[in-house]
Amino acid sequence: MRNFRGVLPNLGAIFWTLIVAIPLYYVVVTSLRTADDVTGANPLSLPSSPTLGNYADVFGNGFLMYLFNSVLATGLTVVVVLLVALMAAYVVVRGRRRRNRVLFQMFLAGLAIPLQATIIPVYVILVQMGLYDSLLAIVLPSIAFAMPLSVLILSNFLRDIPEELYESMCLDGAGQFRVLLHLVLPLSKPALLAVGIYQALQVWNGLLFPLILTQREEASMLPLMLWNFQGQYTTNVPAIMAAVVLSALPVLVLYILGRRLLVAGLTAGAGK
Repeated sequence: MRNFRGVLPNLGAIFWTLIVAIPLYYVVVTSLRTADDVTGANPLSLPSSPTLGNYADVFGNGFLMYLFNSVLATGLTVVVVLLVALMAAYVVVRGRRRRNRVLFQMFLAGLAIPLQATIIPVYVILVQMGLYDSLLAIVLPSIAFAMPLSVLILSNFLRDIPEELYESMCLDGAGQFRVLLHLVLPLSKPALLAVGIYQALQVWNGLLFPLILTQREEASMLPLMLWNFQGQYTTNVPAIMAAVVLSALPVLVLYILGRRLLVAGLTAGAGK
């Protein structure tokens, strides 16, 4: 019975690995096929004549421009969110006034507002501000919708910092800014990395804001590039898969490098 209990989780892990690995295998293999080989071959078989022409087509359709826009928009969003959310979380945790609790409740209320329900007001505001069809039209709403969850995660993490550390720095004459810079910031690196990776994924894979708030190719991001390989009657499946592989590589590398700190940051404060 004990051996059965030990084997069952391993079988479940193998089964789940196959569920995850098979679609990834299909994407990579299909990206190496020709357009004719897609319809006539077994989807999971190796390509009869592997080719890198699909990747050449992706780069020929402005992949580097879309990549630059995605990196720029994602980087700006993550930097501003981490900076503002950390300061807001510090005020929520260390503040003793009633308005600080109200501020935290406002952030929690933001979690209940779906992004899709606000796309029309956001569109009208950006048009009136003259920011429509620019990267700022993607960055600013992304920052706003990233703040509630970011403040919640960072607030839970800051509550785990021992009170004695705050008191010792205050007794040494440190002001609030110094406490934030020399105590809270170094100890919050796991949570900051978790929030940064999560919000970077949201912006990187986001389709709604680039689709509604931009028109020019110069302001478009990687998710919209996939539409370039879809026509009215045909779809270049191998080229789409090649674009998916190239666009997923930066995120995959980022996740592999920070997966442990990501889990640690997301579970911060879960025991309280």
